[in-house]
Amino acid sequence: MSIRWMLVLRVVAGLSVAGLYGCSGGESVAKTQGTDTTPAECTGSCATPSSSLAVVDVQKVIAQGVAEAQARGVNATIAVTDRVGNVLGVYRMGDPATRTVTVTTQTTPAITGGLEGISLPSTAAMVNIDQLAAIAKAVTGAFLSSEGNAFSTRTANQIVQDHFNPGEDFQPSGPLFGVQFSQLACSDFIGKFDGVGPSVGPQRSPLGLSADAGGFPLYKGGTVVGGVGVLADGIYGIDSNILDKDQDVDEAIAFASTFGFSAPVDRRADRITVDGKTLRFSDVEFEQLKSTPASAPAFASIGAATGALVPVVGYFDGVLRAGTAFGQPASGIRPDSDVNFPGQDAFVFVDATNALRFAPKAGTDAAAVGTAVLSQNEVLTVLRSALDVANRARAQIRRPVGSQARVTISVVDSQGAILGMVRTRDAPIFGADVSLQKARTAAFLSSAAAGSFITALPNAKYLSTSGTMPTFTEIALGSYVTGYRTFANDNTAFSDGRIAFTARAMGNVARPFFPDGINGIAPGAFSKPAGQWSPFSTGLQLDMANNAILQHVLFASGAGVPDVGPGCAGVTFASDLSSVSQTVTGLQLGNGLQIFPGSVPIYRGGTLVGGVGVSGDGIDQDDMVAFLGLFNAGQTLAGAIGNAPKERRSDTLTPQGTRLRYVQCPQAPFVSSNDDNVCDGK
Repeated sequence: MSIRWMLVLRVVAGLSVAGLYGCSGGESVAKTQGTDTTPAECTGSCATPSSSLAVVDVQKVIAQGVAEAQARGVNATIAVTDRVGNVLGVYRMGDPATRTVTVTTQTTPAITGGLEGISLPSTAAMVNIDQLAAIAKAVTGAFLSSEGNAFSTRTANQIVQDHFNPGEDFQPSGPLFGVQFSQLACSDFIGKFDGVGPSVGPQRSPLGLSADAGGFPLYKGGTVVGGVGVLADGIYGIDSNILDKDQDVDEAIAFASTFGFSAPVDRRADRITVDGKTLRFSDVEFEQLKSTPASAPAFASIGAATGALVPVVGYFDGVLRAGTAFGQPASGIRPDSDVNFPGQDAFVFVDATNALRFAPKAGTDAAAVGTAVLSQNEVLTVLRSALDVANRARAQIRRPVGSQARVTISVVDSQGAILGMVRTRDAPIFGADVSLQKARTAAFLSSAAAGSFITALPNAKYLSTSGTMPTFTEIALGSYVTGYRTFANDNTAFSDGRIAFTARAMGNVARPFFPDGINGIAPGAFSKPAGQWSPFSTGLQLDMANNAILQHVLFASGAGVPDVGPGCAGVTFASDLSSVSQTVTGLQLGNGLQIFPGSVPIYRGGTLVGGVGVSGDGIDQDDMVAFLGLFNAGQTLAGAIGNAPKERRSDTLTPQGTRLRYVQCPQAPFVSSNDDNVCDGK
């Protein structure tokens, strides 16, 4: 039976589902009239030059959220972005002095590491972060979604925690464990507000990706045009138990905001499974709202006593803006027309002049690798080969079932310089920054300098706002290197370059349980232990970027601190915030580490020369596109480059008696063939 007929039967059975087609508005009949029933299914080609949010759309989204907040008797901060993260509007209800937000997972006893426990405004710092939290939620809804999948911050909550599903003990961690620390303001790849209006993206997020309910994508005609995020309840946290349905005020207000722009029902996360588990989208539906969005007062009629548009330093100037149309040069992402990827339906990243940002080029690391440096043709061949694998691969988290994978592919040299980036049609936006993180993670951890680099970094400073002045607890990053050496019984680990690490291998030792998911045992060497771990306190991944994140949050909240520059590692500041500096030259980790699968290092014989990273429609697919794409490129290039020698791969290691992983490719991975075990023996 086809998916469409199954859905029709569900409607007949009384499940109150409307707008079942891929380009539908997807709204519940209980709260709407005139549901869009366009019979075409969007599979990546619905976006047009007019697919964008107009100013009147932004006004409507905000007004509908305000009406729901008023119906619930609460004040809310509402942010709207376009698909590539430009902030189009931020509206705050109520007195900002009363809008305290606490970053917390609300555990007992409370976790005190990482970003946990930061609460602002407070006596220690009279600055607001409610606007930053709302922006992060809106960015998350937009960045995680596509024409094939609609993901919310509730979906993100499900896939970043220490168990999948959260609350189910003895289960491995979430498939996108660690993705919350991407899209960071310190990224050298991510764009930033130009001081006037929308510009090329992807744009940064002040708090990375959010796992706090209250962020949704916005759709028009079946294609993503933006996101909305809400902070009303004073908590920026997570849902640690998804076995029940919550009455979350942030989520209800944000969901009301999506009326008329809601995700197509058949693309929502709750129609998608991962490892046999259904993803979550929303714990509220339109019929459960306390307001009627279709009758919400117009934005212009909302009185000044209710609230106002709020300028946000580095993000929004206080004037409502129209969004960019995705796939057009103004969005920063457009179809390839530069003959680098003929016939591959490729999309590329461009600057404000429509010029390529990352045209394939040769490696810049001759000082480190000598004549082994990657050539421009080798970089181009790797990108084309990986694109070919992706275009044949079956997506894991995309509707309709059987769709090809949509991903972003990045290639870097051994020092992390970007040598080329390309994406397939309709790949989720978040995967761009993440694919680059993954490529750099593989190249960095496989190098002989990783240990000394980490050890030389300034201490991570955890901020406490509980007193009358900001105070800090410091963590020496070198402790992770010595901890791993003890953990693996290897006194030269990360100092001799003899082991090739992937993002998957990094993730193995960055979980709060080792082996992953087994409650009651010790953590991996790069993780905080259970009881100290949370999505806001992960271990090495966060600690390397922690200072940069804090610097930017204080800047964007208006605390008078300068903005962070490009480069997520090496930021240091005085405890009284009187000085800030960057101790790292170069961009080996220019946008931070990533600890979920999808990258491999690139070798020329026994010499490390770079890394390739992939992110998009499933982590095993990401692994396969990176690993098999590089292998096939090596075959095309007569063996000039390729994957790491087998005897040097991380899956030869057995720390604590458990073998690390290198890559894991999906079974029967291709759309048009029954080929299996496609990575074996390579």
